[in-house]
Amino acid sequence: MSESKVILNTPSPRTCQSLAKDLLDAGLTPGMNVIVHSSLSSLGWVCGGSVAVVQALMDVITPAGTLVMPTYSGDLSDPNTWQAPAVPTDWWSIIYETMPAFDPKVTPTRRMGKIVETFRTWQGVVRSSHPTVSFAAWGKHAEKIIFDHALENSLGESSPLARLYELNGSVLLLGVGYDRCTSFHLAEYRVDRTLRVSRGAPILETGQRIWKVYTDIEFDDDCFVEIGAAFEQTGHVKVSTVGSAQTKLLSIRNGVDFAVNWLTTHPR
Repeated sequence: MSESKVILNTPSPRTCQSLAKDLLDAGLTPGMNVIVHSSLSSLGWVCGGSVAVVQALMDVITPAGTLVMPTYSGDLSDPNTWQAPAVPTDWWSIIYETMPAFDPKVTPTRRMGKIVETFRTWQGVVRSSHPTVSFAAWGKHAEKIIFDHALENSLGESSPLARLYELNGSVLLLGVGYDRCTSFHLAEYRVDRTLRVSRGAPILETGQRIWKVYTDIEFDDDCFVEIGAAFEQTGHVKVSTVGSAQTKLLSIRNGVDFAVNWLTTHPR
């Protein structure tokens, strides 16, 4: 949506203060551990843009809680899987040899939105080490959540998602749908009926840049909207509004456990 359309569709400017009030009304509380998936444009016109949104989230959660966001860099991946656009096959060897290694402090996110990219660079935010599906965190349990993020099984039991599950964290969908609910991937591992695939990315190993090949499951988020809709029918999702955006707040434990049962009874 263009900025002019966003302005026309916003009755009054969203501010850090108004967003904080809306977030409290949506169910966020001081001390909460929450992973946020977001769309800036869905909020309406925000005075201060993504900076105001991140500040509002931090003001509400406070350093006694933990704010987490996915900070994916999908372009640090094997070019033989790239589509829309693909690159010529004779480029692949150059990419394998020269693509800069993932650096949690430097590597930008890809297609994650302005809120995530602003959060990634915020003072006090730390980021996990996975070259493709990293997470950034701020607050009380930030280091615990991002620590030792495994290269293989990247969204499984040795991932920040599993740490959030253990902490009984929450998911906030801020103007986005269940297709963005990364936590459902944890359920895919727990069902353990998903095909394994080979992946690759440039990383630093013992101080040297290498192209690292690893294995993971083949992610399938096509059913996430259906899982989310079914879970919402159980009454365990709080639906609210922040700015102009619809929000959905749910427990990671409840959501993942439900998704495990759903995937078990709906084999793909």
